[in-house]
Amino acid sequence: MARLPRRLRYGEEATLVEHLDELRSRIIVSLAALGAGFGVAYAFHHRLLHWLEQPLPAERRHLVTLGVAEPFLTSIWVSIWAGLALALPIVLWQLWSFLAPAFQEHAQRLVAGLVLFATALLVAGIAFGYLVVLPAALHFLTNYDSSQFTILIRARDYISFAIGVMVAVGIVFELPIFVVALVRLGVVPTRTLRRNRRLGYFVVAVIAVVLPGVDPVTTTLEMVPLMALYELSIWLGVLVERRWGTLRDPLEPLPE
Repeated sequence: MARLPRRLRYGEEATLVEHLDELRSRIIVSLAALGAGFGVAYAFHHRLLHWLEQPLPAERRHLVTLGVAEPFLTSIWVSIWAGLALALPIVLWQLWSFLAPAFQEHAQRLVAGLVLFATALLVAGIAFGYLVVLPAALHFLTNYDSSQFTILIRARDYISFAIGVMVAVGIVFELPIFVVALVRLGVVPTRTLRRNRRLGYFVVAVIAVVLPGVDPVTTTLEMVPLMALYELSIWLGVLVERRWGTLRDPLEPLPE
């Protein structure tokens, strides 16, 4: 019976062949997880399609296809994306298990905590995109000049738009992790972030504009959490500087 690859301890020596063998084993485990995730997702792809249709207004939930192979390909792509989401924790764990021996134990605990925090932010971002951003944006877009057009929503285009918005909002919610990493590495001290808040808000607005969603509703709903997350990032950065004593005068007041 094949065994799962063993995770090396910090400082444990291994030959190049042993490292390559471990890498091969972890790739196999990751591919198996992706295959299993795809199989499970495809078995429930009808429910996934129904779930993706829910943010649409009730009268627009019957998606259309324009090609012979489009229904099959659309279901396959939805299953691939869902399978990737299901397998992602296992894939990331395999990647981390391969890289972890290069870090000391206290650093491993720190990275593990950041990964858990980043995962929670990602899930919160996808939920925000699905529950708040998509319904408002789709209501605006599908009713815009509706008296001038016969509106039919193509399945492939809609699903690409919906997944793109949810992924983009999920990535946006990772802003605190990015800023905290810069503060921890000493690249940007929090006093710089506080003194340049206006510039930070301008950058946030630009990011919201270039994210998926061409309408003002989507852009605004993406911009609001970005600004809140930017403020949260500053506070987290202050806590990081206090914890590790990086680049901050301890007599300097907290952000207003």
